[in-house]
Amino acid sequence: MNECPESDAQQNGSDRVVSYFKERILKGELKVGDRVMPERELAQHLDVGRPLLREVMKSLVMLGFLNVRQGSGTYIAKADIRVLSDFFTFCLSQEQDVLEDVMQARMAIECQAIRLACERANESDLARIGQWLGTLIDTLTDPEAGGRADFMFHQSIVAASHSRALTTLYGAMAELLHRSHVQRRATTYRNPEIVRVLVDAHREVFLSIVAKDPDQADRRLRDHFAIGDELRRRSLIETYRGAPAKQTN
Repeated sequence: MNECPESDAQQNGSDRVVSYFKERILKGELKVGDRVMPERELAQHLDVGRPLLREVMKSLVMLGFLNVRQGSGTYIAKADIRVLSDFFTFCLSQEQDVLEDVMQARMAIECQAIRLACERANESDLARIGQWLGTLIDTLTDPEAGGRADFMFHQSIVAASHSRALTTLYGAMAELLHRSHVQRRATTYRNPEIVRVLVDAHREVFLSIVAKDPDQADRRLRDHFAIGDELRRRSLIETYRGAPAKQTN
């Protein structure tokens, strides 16, 4: 017995429900805080069964797009970036070599963000970036705390761009980026050369933002990424070359 037609119908119905909310939010017809029409009316409007509608809306509630108020109805909610981050992390964690791919996306976001930060950063933004630079310097021998400080330094630069799109995209990758910083720090913190370059690079990036020089800031950040990758590769090579060979029977 072929059940594909029924499955396709359910899928099409689910798509109609999701598209209904997506299109109306994009057009501004539904805004955060607006009440969604009652279930019976919405099911008739979309030509879907109420059980299917209920399941799709339950999923949208779990994702943070809808909010159910008991005795009042269902309302458009402001999506929580933490939910998006969890979803993004879950999806990407199933891919091979995901951290390298995320790092490439991170570079693209940060290079644009730092140019905007040079124009838009206020005193509070600069103080926050400087604070995390200080913490980064104070935790050079602690991979966990130092990795977090490194991540927060870069996240603060993105926040200083005051671009909602860039901060949202960066926030969606936050957990993966944080882990990447900690892992990279764990492989390099015993190397004096890398530690010295790490401090100098972050300081120069910060000073270029303070100087409001977007071209220099972009250049300093790209140099930081390139030099950091090269030094980390050399550190790994030295680590494995220095490891004793395993004896075989």
